Amino acid sequence: MRLVIARCSVDYVGRLSAHLPTATRLLMVKADGSVSIHADDRAYKPLNWMSPPCKLQEAPGVWRVVNKAGEELRITLEEIFQDTSYELGVDPGLVKDGVEAHLQELLAAHVETFGEGWTLVRREYMTAIGPVDLLCRDAAGKAVAIEVKRRGDIDGVEQLTRYLELMNRDPLLAPVTGVFVAQEIKPQARTLATDRGIRCVVVDYDKLRGMERDELTLF
Repeated sequence: MRLVIARCSVDYVGRLSAHLPTATRLLMVKADGSVSIHADDRAYKPLNWMSPPCKLQEAPGVWRVVNKAGEELRITLEEIFQDTSYELGVDPGLVKDGVEAHLQELLAAHVETFGEGWTLVRREYMTAIGPVDLLCRDAAGKAVAIEVKRRGDIDGVEQLTRYLELMNRDPLLAPVTGVFVAQEIKPQARTLATDRGIRCVVVDYDKLRGMERDELTLF
């Protein structure tokens, strides 16, 4: 991972255009090729970014980050205060607690619960940024990515959104829709999911555990 603290301006040129005026920011370049620009007041969420696959082209005073679609993130560097690289190694990934893992297992065994004619493609479907809990196809044969949480909050919706963004770039999968599943979904998370076209499903874990041999019921 490469971390650069610099005074810079940023322009995004693509389907939409966006401009960040000159300010001191953190530039993060990850091993997967992604580049993101961060301020000091937005927690983990970047001001702008380019997801992989993309190519970073460096020239004096300017970075050009271009993806396969020809969209460009142009970073104009006025002053670099720090430029450091670290080798983080292979991350083991998020280990789910017992409830989440069992919920995933139960729902994988009974995907028809989400709708008649649904089928499971695979559990832990790997993307460039991590595994989607369940990849299914609905009755019409369209791909659906399902993210399972014990408690559903905004972070979980953001995680599923990133998966969907990548998966919808794959012509063999697109269009891919999303389902966010949890025992409890916070109102803010439900609002964000609805705004992004993601379906929310609340499940009762105790009842699901007692119905492993029967068809499951969603609440």
